[in-house]
Amino acid sequence: MPAPSSQFDTAQKLDWQCLGGLQPYQPILDKMEVTVAAIRRDGASEAVWLLEHTPIYTGGTSAKNEDLLAPGPVPFIHVGRGGQWTWHGPGQRVVYVMLDLSRRGQDVRSLVHGLEEWIIASLKQFGISGLRRDNLPGIWVNTGNGRSGFDKIASIGIRISRWVTWHGIAINLNPNLAAYDAIVPCGITDGGVTSFTNLGVFASMDDLDQALKEQFPKFFPSLL
Repeated sequence: MPAPSSQFDTAQKLDWQCLGGLQPYQPILDKMEVTVAAIRRDGASEAVWLLEHTPIYTGGTSAKNEDLLAPGPVPFIHVGRGGQWTWHGPGQRVVYVMLDLSRRGQDVRSLVHGLEEWIIASLKQFGISGLRRDNLPGIWVNTGNGRSGFDKIASIGIRISRWVTWHGIAINLNPNLAAYDAIVPCGITDGGVTSFTNLGVFASMDDLDQALKEQFPKFFPSLL
């Protein structure tokens, strides 16, 4: 994947990294925890990491054991982010967002709204109309499928440690959607799961990354 431009990094005063290959979950989680501590303790640069994980199911603080249906050989882990069970793996763009809310207003609702708007704006560049659903997390599209007519294309799961955020968002580009059959995704039965490819939108991971980079400053402006 191409490295982000130095102009973008400088303008945003953050560490924007795009990690190639499939990344194992625990080492990234450990590195993220160290980075969050450095932001909080030492005033280190805020960070955004884009990556794909090796297959894993992760359960947030609200995850119920009965919603982990049949993971088979795929590992699963309970983590400290918000939310319930989700899947990470090839074809899904995971974006970890480490922002210092002590310098951004300490407004958790504004943070979540900004993440939602960032996803929606990025999807729009590909002709995908992402939307919120009342009391249901993540970003959805109106597909007309199933009982509800809505399928989820992106998830949000954030943890905040002394006003520094970690974990982040996940957007389904072209994963194997059958992986979600082993869980009740995010505890939600009112709607399915979809992806760019499932919607007939064919884009590369680089294309998605570029859209995310272009839209990010609109919702999370540079710190002076």
